[in-house]
Amino acid sequence: MKYRTFGRLGWQVSEIGFGGWAIGGGAWVNQNDDDSIRALHRALDLGCNFIDTAQGYGDGHSERIIGRVLKERKGEKIYVATKIPPKPGAWPAAPYDKIEERLPENYLRERVEFSLENLQMDCLDLLQIHTWTRAWNRNPAALTVLRQLQKEGKLRGIGISTPEPDQNSLIDLMRGGWLDAVQVIYNIFEQEPAAEFLPVAQENHVGVIVRVAFDEGSLTGKFTEQTKFAEGDFRNSYFAGDRLARTVQRVEKIKHTIGSTEPDVATAALKFALKPAAVSTVIPGMRNARQAEMNCGVSNQPPLSDALELKLREHAWRRGNWYQGKL
Repeated sequence: MKYRTFGRLGWQVSEIGFGGWAIGGGAWVNQNDDDSIRALHRALDLGCNFIDTAQGYGDGHSERIIGRVLKERKGEKIYVATKIPPKPGAWPAAPYDKIEERLPENYLRERVEFSLENLQMDCLDLLQIHTWTRAWNRNPAALTVLRQLQKEGKLRGIGISTPEPDQNSLIDLMRGGWLDAVQVIYNIFEQEPAAEFLPVAQENHVGVIVRVAFDEGSLTGKFTEQTKFAEGDFRNSYFAGDRLARTVQRVEKIKHTIGSTEPDVATAALKFALKPAAVSTVIPGMRNARQAEMNCGVSNQPPLSDALELKLREHAWRRGNWYQGKL
């Protein structure tokens, strides 16, 4: 496993981190806790030392699973990033929402204690706001509260997970010194962050966590136009209507571009996400030990060649916000 410096916090984190959404259950159905625990242990055995989760992943279930594993591996330095969602309302937050109503101080303090209890930690390594709106940039009161909690020893770093339709809304906050870390969608299809987001993060020594490197599974190359998702699986909405067929057709073109230069699409997808120097870690989901081995193993391979990265840039696909479902 290779390691990278995590922004101004200076942590040496594994370039392949553990994405903890699926192990929370909920939107990812049929997830078994025993499989989740085995996946976590296997990833850690292979050198992974960065785990990302959120309170919203199974109402804390993902955090509690991780807390159990951390207790079993007491003494090892494992960095854990979690996220606090705004109080119930529009998702992502609407431009008319007031930050004092969606992320008030008493709520933030209460939710920090919730994560500390779930993870069985005395201090959170990284606390992220789970979504954001550009409207809050002029008065990011919630971040002021988190800075105070940082001084109180409740957390070490502060970050935000980008709102899908407006990831660049965090650029001014990075330049203003508000954030120690950001979490962003960056993959073969979603390449917009390369324009300004990633360079700004690097210039301001902000740690970068890349999520959705596999485009919710399509860039593993395993889907076909006939793929069916279990009832309740969020991907029924993400790939609604003709989206799955259109995506599969584009992935086939990516396979042709890759040819024999990489073992498979999944490997190329992870390497593409890791290619920018600004990226600190990429956090693919790992639902079982086998997936942990496959994902962590990519770090042991040579990086993506400049020539293939250049070719893969041609597959950028500006789709808008697919998370809202298809009307």
